Amino acid sequence: MPTPHVSADLERMLTWLRQRDGVAHSSDLKASGWRAAVIAQAVASGEARRIRRSWIVTKDCDRRRVDAASVGGRLTCVSAAALRGLWVPDSSRTPETPTHVAVHGTASRLSPHGLHLHWGAGPAPVGRNANEDGILNVLFHVAQCLPRRDAIAVWESAIRKKVTDAALLRRVAWRRQDASELAAVASSLSDSGLETIALHGLAAAGVSMVQQVWIDGHPVDGLIGESLVLQIDGFAHHSSPADRRRDIEADARLVARGYVVLRFDYHQILFQWSAVRDTVLMAVAQGLHRQRGLQNR
Repeated sequence: MPTPHVSADLERMLTWLRQRDGVAHSSDLKASGWRAAVIAQAVASGEARRIRRSWIVTKDCDRRRVDAASVGGRLTCVSAAALRGLWVPDSSRTPETPTHVAVHGTASRLSPHGLHLHWGAGPAPVGRNANEDGILNVLFHVAQCLPRRDAIAVWESAIRKKVTDAALLRRVAWRRQDASELAAVASSLSDSGLETIALHGLAAAGVSMVQQVWIDGHPVDGLIGESLVLQIDGFAHHSSPADRRRDIEADARLVARGYVVLRFDYHQILFQWSAVRDTVLMAVAQGLHRQRGLQNR
C-alpha cells in the first residue's frame, strides 16, 4: 500500500499536470522535482498513462493533446485553433477530423493514422518538449493547410479574441507567401469568420465591401457602395422568435431609410457561396448600391 506521503505527492503532481493541460514530458516532471516513484504510482493507479515512454498524460487529457504526444509532436493548425476557441470550419470540428500535429523535419518512423502531420517549421521558436504550437506557428500552418477564405477567417478570429493583433502579424517574417499575404490583409473588423469569408470572396469578384458601418444607431455587417447592406447570420444566430423579430425590424428600418438589405445565413456563406456572390453581383449590376434619397446615417 502506498504511504500517505506518496499519495499526497500524487495528488499534487496530478494538479501540476492539469495546470499544464494534462500532459508533460517525463524530463520536465523530473526537473520540477517529481520523483520517479510518484510518476509510476500515477500510471499504476490509472490517473495517468505513459505515451511513447517519455510523455505522461492524465486520464482526462484532451484527445488531441494525446495524439500530439503519441508522435512526439505539437498540436497545431485547426486542431490547436479549435482548442483555443477560435473559429474553424465545421469540417474541422467533427470527431473524425484528423488531429493536426507539427513534427520535426527529421522525424521518422511515425504512424500517421488519424493524424495530419505538418513538417514545416513555423516562424517562432518552440521548446523541445512543447505539446502545442504557439499562436504564430498555429496561424502559419493554417495559412498552408486551409483554403484562403477559411484561413483568413481563422486569422481574424484570433485577432478578435485578442490572442494576437494585426499590427504584430504584419511584422512577423513569415517566410511563406501565403502567410505573408494573410498578415497583410487581416484586420479586427470582422464580427465573425463568416464576414471575413464574404469580404474576401466579394473582393475576389471585384466588389468592395466596408465592414461594421453604423447606420441608424446600429452596425451593419457590410456596406457596398452607398446603399447595399449585407447582413450575415452566424452559426447559432438568433434562434428565438424575439431575435428574429429584431432582425426583421432592423431590416425594415434600413429599407425605410432607402437602403437595400441582403441577409444571408451561415449555410449560404459556406456552402452556397456562388449563389451568394451572384446575388450580390446582380444587385450591383442593377445599381442597388447607388440608391438615391438616403437619409443621413
